[in-house]
Amino acid sequence: MKTLNFSRVDKAKFFRTLNKRVNSYFKENNIKRTGNWKLYTKAILMFSLFLVPFILVLTISMPQWVMVLLMVITGIGMAGVGMNVMHDANHESFSKRKWVNKLMGSSIYILAGNVYNWKVQHNVLHHTFTNVKDHDEDIDAGRVIRFSQHAKWFNFHKFQKYYSIFLYGLLTINWAITTDIKQMRRYLKRKLSYGEFPNPATEWTKLVISKIAYYSLWIVLPILVLDVAWWKVLIGFFVMHYTAGMILSLVFQLAHIVPKTEMPVPDKDGNLEHTWAVHQLYTTSNFAPSNWLVNFYTGGLNHQVEHHIFPHISHVHYSKLAKIVKETAKEFNLPYNEYQTTRKAIIEHFRHLGVLGKKPELA
Repeated sequence: MKTLNFSRVDKAKFFRTLNKRVNSYFKENNIKRTGNWKLYTKAILMFSLFLVPFILVLTISMPQWVMVLLMVITGIGMAGVGMNVMHDANHESFSKRKWVNKLMGSSIYILAGNVYNWKVQHNVLHHTFTNVKDHDEDIDAGRVIRFSQHAKWFNFHKFQKYYSIFLYGLLTINWAITTDIKQMRRYLKRKLSYGEFPNPATEWTKLVISKIAYYSLWIVLPILVLDVAWWKVLIGFFVMHYTAGMILSLVFQLAHIVPKTEMPVPDKDGNLEHTWAVHQLYTTSNFAPSNWLVNFYTGGLNHQVEHHIFPHISHVHYSKLAKIVKETAKEFNLPYNEYQTTRKAIIEHFRHLGVLGKKPELA
């Protein structure tokens, strides 16, 4: 795979100016860039939302529809833990203490994921080469969905704006079954890592043990130990994952697969047009920036512009930083993409899928 290079020329000195202003914000307000009591309180809430309904299902006799509803809530909590706790921790912004970040980052194991894989895919590939085909795996859905105008078109893509929503819910269950194995094989072969390259044998051992523990908790324990009917367990497991997968998929798509964002193409020598920071402005979009509930639940991922430029700052600060980033981008005549409501962003996303689903010469 060809190595990509970002431009080193920022004539307007955008990022230097922005970084100086953001540093001043934290210094003047005497606050740390990491999480605070609000984040830690929210972490407790999200873990409770994730685990308490599951415990109730296992310990209390209840009607089937109530069990399904509780597993939907578990899925909502699962996505909430991922966006609010695991995400910040694996960006090393949950706490100033490394061991706390490592512990909270390990919550991904009870979400069906893997720390090594996630850091490579998200921190290295997605945050570096955002929306660049063949480098950002988050815009690669295989053949089934065409997220980029640079991807190969197939006749069935004309229907993707209709069927894609049903596939979005399969995101995390794919983590649990196949994605982690494929990613680990691919990343270790390419010697990719976030930080020091790990021992492959150690990573494979962690993967196997964590998967055994995961299936033991969510499937074996209810069936063999608590004597819950196997089909009820599998239905609950699917409902939980489908709910979480739908939420996580949509949050990502609204930030990157919308008409306002670009899909840059490097030149023949692998050079991209912009510096890394400016590249993030062209390839990322915010949604519902003023909606307190959306900001609270998504872990600030509705402020994707701020997150992509400052991934090591906790999301609890994004709403305050947004004004600084927006004003600085405007000052330097650079884009600042955002949709004022989640509803508008969803409509634009599926409209965009419709455009990408058309045969290229007709689009």
